[in-house]
Amino acid sequence: MARDYAALTRDISTYIGELRRAQPEPMQAFSALAKGATADGAVDKKTKEMIALAIGVAQRCDGCIGFHARALTDLGATRDEIAEVMAMCVYMGGGPALMYAADALRAFDQFAEAA
Repeated sequence: MARDYAALTRDISTYIGELRRAQPEPMQAFSALAKGATADGAVDKKTKEMIALAIGVAQRCDGCIGFHARALTDLGATRDEIAEVMAMCVYMGGGPALMYAADALRAFDQFAEAA
């Protein structure tokens, strides 16, 4: 069954909100870390999101794939760029990476279609 990445990220976001209410200090620290790590610098934000998507594939994290595919859609990434990065994931991670790389391309397509 194909994953619905918009629904997946909405569901996770609900429980991230629950964690923020239950543990505000560590969640604020995580948010600050994310903001600092993804800010434009020597490496631009889009490239950093490509790296994050690749790590999500390598770690087999569906939520990470969803959130970073959505961010890349918002940053104007192209399907060709995503496919090329996914090819690197497959090269480095073999068959298991191929399964998640295909889903990452699906996630990007879903968010791009909705945009």
